[in-house]
Amino acid sequence: MSLVADMLQAMTDEVAANFQLTIDCAAPDRLARFWAAALGYVLEPPPAGFTNWDDYWREVGVPEEELGVGADCIVDPAGHKPRIWFQQVPETKTIKNRLHIDILASSGRKLPLETRRKQVDAEAQRLAGLGATIVRVLHTEGLDHYGAAMQDPEGNEFDIA
Repeated sequence: MSLVADMLQAMTDEVAANFQLTIDCAAPDRLARFWAAALGYVLEPPPAGFTNWDDYWREVGVPEEELGVGADCIVDPAGHKPRIWFQQVPETKTIKNRLHIDILASSGRKLPLETRRKQVDAEAQRLAGLGATIVRVLHTEGLDHYGAAMQDPEGNEFDIA
């Protein structure tokens, strides 16, 4: 094999890192349920042999005072997308997120801007019905882009495009 072929083979043998997204919050169950509905995810079921996560965590020795947060993880039902963990923290959100989720609700630029606007607006209204807040429309006259800036029930920013 040539050096180039060896390098190409090495690149195809590499696998992207497996990761989960962790979101700090005050109320894990509330955000887990919101984001599961927003993303088409499901609440992560407890391990086999346990009827709920608190029973599992008790079994592995987690102190009682750390239990009772409800659902705190969501997963892609097809198993392809990252797990999201809503980690309960004592401090409240005070500044703008440095990382946020973009929900791709429209069909992209292959459709007319007006069609995409309707798709984005419909998704923004659906998520507002689940507890999100519409902050502003993301549109500049003359640009082929339309989106909505929103906040989840705890004020974390996300966009719909």
